[in-house]
Amino acid sequence: MADDFENHCWRDIVPPEVLDIYTHYARKTFVGPSPALLAIDLYELAYQGGPKPVAQLHKTYASTCGENAYAAIEPTKRLFAAARAAGIPIFYTTSDTRPDSIPSRVTATKRQRVPQDPALYQIKAEFKPQPGDVVITKQRASSFYGTPLMAHLTQLGIQTIIVCGESTSGCVRASSVDAYSNGFHVVVVEECCFDRSMLSHKVNLFDLHHKYTDVMHVDDVVTHLDTLAVKKAS
Repeated sequence: MADDFENHCWRDIVPPEVLDIYTHYARKTFVGPSPALLAIDLYELAYQGGPKPVAQLHKTYASTCGENAYAAIEPTKRLFAAARAAGIPIFYTTSDTRPDSIPSRVTATKRQRVPQDPALYQIKAEFKPQPGDVVITKQRASSFYGTPLMAHLTQLGIQTIIVCGESTSGCVRASSVDAYSNGFHVVVVEECCFDRSMLSHKVNLFDLHHKYTDVMHVDDVVTHLDTLAVKKAS
C-alpha cells in the first residue's frame, strides 16, 4: 500500500528518507460517500498568455499559470463530464470583483498588481457552469471563508468534496484544509490541479496528501464517478 500511496507526481523531488518519515500516514485512499465537485478559480486570469512556460509569461501576466494551466484542461474536462453523468452537485469559486464589497486593505494573497477586470474572473469556457451549478464568489483564498459554501453543502448532505482547480499552493490548499477541518472527506485530483510553480504544486500535493486529503489520480476518481452514474441509471 505504501508504494501505491506515494505513486504521485512528487516522487521525483521527495527523497527516500523523507518518504520514510511519512510512512505513518500511509493508508487506503478513496472517494467517500455523498460527493460534490468543487472547482476552484478556473477563471480566465490563470490562462493568460496561452500554453507557454510561466517564466516566459509572468512579467506580462503576473497571475498566469501558463502551460501548467493548459495541461490540466483535458483531465479536468473528463472530471466534469464524469461528475455531471453521476449527477453530483458542482460548485465553482471565483473572485469577488465588486469594488464596494471588498475592504480596501484586504486581499486574497500578498501578490502585487492583481487585475480587477471582471472579465478575467469569468469561468473559462471549457468549464462553463450549467443550470443547477452554484458559483461562489470569495475574497480570500479559502472557498469557505466568508462565503455560503458551507450552508449549501450542509443542506445537500454532502460528505465528500472532490477538489480541482488552482492554485495548488494557494486557494486549493486553503480550501482543502478548511474542508477537512469542517469534517469532510477531501479528495484532491492530482492532474486537475495546477500552480505557477511545479515545485510548489508537487510539495503542496505531498503535504495535503499526508495530512488532510486523499490525492488521487483522475482515472481513479472518474472510475468511481462512472460507477455512481451506472447506479443512478439503474
